[in-house]
Amino acid sequence: MSITAQGVRRYFGRVRAVDGIDLEARAGAVTALVGPNGSGKTTLLLVLAGLLRPDGGTVRVAGHDPAIGTSAREVTGWMPDTFGTWESLTAREVLTTVGAAYRLPAERATARAAELLDLVHLTQLADAPAHVLSRGQKQRLGLARALVNDPQVLLLDEPASGLDPRSRVDLRHLLRDLAAQGRTILVSSHVLAELDEMADDAVFISAGRTVSTQTVDAAASAVRPWRLRALDLTALTTWLEGSGLSWRAETEGFAVPTGVLVNLEGEAEAAALLRDVVSAGVPVTSLAPASGALESAYLALEEERR
Repeated sequence: MSITAQGVRRYFGRVRAVDGIDLEARAGAVTALVGPNGSGKTTLLLVLAGLLRPDGGTVRVAGHDPAIGTSAREVTGWMPDTFGTWESLTAREVLTTVGAAYRLPAERATARAAELLDLVHLTQLADAPAHVLSRGQKQRLGLARALVNDPQVLLLDEPASGLDPRSRVDLRHLLRDLAAQGRTILVSSHVLAELDEMADDAVFISAGRTVSTQTVDAAASAVRPWRLRALDLTALTTWLEGSGLSWRAETEGFAVPTGVLVNLEGEAEAAALLRDVVSAGVPVTSLAPASGALESAYLALEEERR
């Protein structure tokens, strides 16, 4: 039930929105699709959802070609970045209508709608028309809509957009639970810190092409800046000078540095540094990554491409 794409191309006139993307999303895992605006993420997701026919390459979703027949769509849940629905229908009616489109019996569609409204915490708004829902509530309804057919494959384009902090946490837990059930989940998002906490793998694309593929664990183990702070900054910088480590002051817009940034390779190296600096008597208050694993990997790739 995985997703595979090889050499996928999709053009709009002279615009090469997708220009040879290779991708694999494993069953039982959450795969992050990462790239700048205009890199082809949404176009690729539309191809995978069967809503756009590719101009070249091969695509398989759960073993099926989404451009042929309905087999791929029957096992796929699709959540676009902008929620579009029948504004006059209630949240419950939206879900039962989608259930009917998947040929669920009326009784089952009604039961499924109730299950999903409870799952996304919209039960109290079940009979409210969609047009009164907030942006975040519509996003939650959009997620419920993508789950109506109990899909084995989930394609999510910016699912956390507009969600409040509690809903973001709920989304993260839900996607991890779905992946644990063996489902294939492909998520596009600009909020890379959240992807750190929910994704297993990452595919980085730029200008319509795949530029890198790696696991989130590998990204976390790569060299990246760590923020080191102490009560006595002079003692800290003096010790760093004597240790031979490369570091730079962190000012965060202030004239006086609030800490230092040190490039470290993973948690083992960070633990060793913390042990040594504390043993030297420096009153350290914190040591943590200055940015998320995927954010660091993304910025490094962008820097290489300049």
